[in-house]
Amino acid sequence: MALTKEDIINAVADMSVMEVAELVSAMEEKFGVSAAAAVVAGPAAAGEVAEEQTEFDLVLTSAGDKKVNVIKVVREITGLGLKEAKGAVDGAPATIKEAMSKDDAEAAKKKLEEAGAGVELK
Repeated sequence: MALTKEDIINAVADMSVMEVAELVSAMEEKFGVSAAAAVVAGPAAAGEVAEEQTEFDLVLTSAGDKKVNVIKVVREITGLGLKEAKGAVDGAPATIKEAMSKDDAEAAKKKLEEAGAGVELK
């Protein structure tokens, strides 16, 4: 007689944590798979919420009417020279700074918007 899924689930429910860990290891070895890969793929397939983004890219979408003020803020944020900052502003849309923390990115976005630029975080 074959075991049903319910029989297997009930048997696993009666096991200790150590026994379950040993069972998982034995199954990984027997079938040549990794339980970690199944766990990672599982939530994504189920449509659960992804992890919160921790690094942001600051993208200048437009220079706005006050280009000089925007160039000053870009220099302040990036540490670029005048020529490089002007080139970045003139080349909008352009990524101004990559891999920023959420707080730093929000602060930089606010400064650029106050200077008259169009900005987005990616």
